[in-house]
Amino acid sequence: MSETLPDSDLLRLTVEAVRKAGSVLRERFGDVVHYETREELMSALAVNDDAALDILRPALTGLRPDAGWVEDELDGGALPPGEWWVVDPAEGNVNHLHALAEWAVTATLVRENRPVLTVVHVPLTGETYTALDGGGAHLDGRPLRVSPATDLGLGLVATSQARPDEDEKVVRRVGSSITAMLFDALVVRTSVPATLHLVNVAAGRIDAFWQFAGARADLLPGALLVTEAGGRISDAEGRPWTPQSDSFLAAAPGVHAQAVDTLSR
Repeated sequence: MSETLPDSDLLRLTVEAVRKAGSVLRERFGDVVHYETREELMSALAVNDDAALDILRPALTGLRPDAGWVEDELDGGALPPGEWWVVDPAEGNVNHLHALAEWAVTATLVRENRPVLTVVHVPLTGETYTALDGGGAHLDGRPLRVSPATDLGLGLVATSQARPDEDEKVVRRVGSSITAMLFDALVVRTSVPATLHLVNVAAGRIDAFWQFAGARADLLPGALLVTEAGGRISDAEGRPWTPQSDSFLAAAPGVHAQAVDTLSR
């Protein structure tokens, strides 16, 4: 019976599951979690992930029993055919460990490599961002719209850093892109996680976000939110973006071409 639910009902039930998972992580939030080795760091991250997944996995699997489940939120590339849950149980997990506020819980249903619904919940503020393919993007039920900006030189833009184990060429590309944007944009923000920058693009608070490489769980929720809020999605050179692309750009339509020009230098 659950498999016949329309996507609008699936979205509502996904919101319930994601909020419950967020409540668990909020209860765990507070003091800085200290670690001295990479192994201790990975163990602390896994504890948070598992606490949220204990709620998310049975709830979302129950909604779509035949859908696949992406086990590693750091994976990239195309998914096999069919439906898949792409979940980041603690997006910005390292911030959570450091008692910083920038973290969230996300869940996205992907159908034939196209995100069809997504939920991004920010437990510390209580905000819940949602998007439905063809149904718009919303913040707690209020419609979202990207910025009307037309001048990148007056714009606020953002990116996230490469992963610690990223290829050196990608790391250097990130650095050179930040330098280029420092010349062309008014303000450049650099932080993780990517998803929280992308909800700000969808809400019109940030004019553009870019990233090189990146995982599906980082980009798919924001890609749907920005698109449904009227923004433009591409790779850094302006070509159509897919999960296989090696770069990502989300921008207000009025500054998209300018951002492509900057990133292509």
